[in-house]
Amino acid sequence: MIEIQHAENQPGPEQSRLLVFARVPLLGRVKSRLAATIGNEAALATYRELLAITREAVVASGVPATVWLADTAGAAPTAAEAGEWPGLAVRCQPAGDLGERMTAAFAHAFAEGAGRVVIIGTDCPGLRAAHLAQAFASLAENDLVLGPATDGGYYLLGLQAPRPTLFQDKPWSTATVLAETVAEARRLGLRVALLPELRDVDDATDLAEWRAQTHAAPAQ
Repeated sequence: MIEIQHAENQPGPEQSRLLVFARVPLLGRVKSRLAATIGNEAALATYRELLAITREAVVASGVPATVWLADTAGAAPTAAEAGEWPGLAVRCQPAGDLGERMTAAFAHAFAEGAGRVVIIGTDCPGLRAAHLAQAFASLAENDLVLGPATDGGYYLLGLQAPRPTLFQDKPWSTATVLAETVAEARRLGLRVALLPELRDVDDATDLAEWRAQTHAAPAQ
């Protein structure tokens, strides 16, 4: 059984690198499952909300971050595309499926000298800087940290060293991604830590759940 770890020691920023996989917020190019129900304009507005939440968590974490963008106009991000992420390094995602792109992003971070690398997406409205801090702290004693999503995937993955096989032949965007990643980690003999489970916003049901939780939350 995999236990949730609660390591207390946060690594120094020189050891850590945070990777963010995001899309350029373009009408008709983001949140396609959500757009099928609420329309492209509402889906784009929702995606911008999610970007803002993610950006706030990233900045508040204080960890050096690189944003890897999809749907850029060219081989390098334009000023407008990078403008969504002020003060952060921004690169274009390479070609390939999601696993190949994540493998490349991790390889780049480790090649630059990072000792602990964590990757996140931009679909999780519950993500906070505290989750990122816990992820990096967990890598002090574990080889792999995962943030389980309620849909069977994960909203975060962190590593101490490159592990390309964790991203190979995985059923992306299905309910078994997390389970298959954990199974692969077990085959590799890796020490695994799990963060609290959070909900991604992928479709209208997820959006309704998020809105309901937001409206039910007490005023601060």
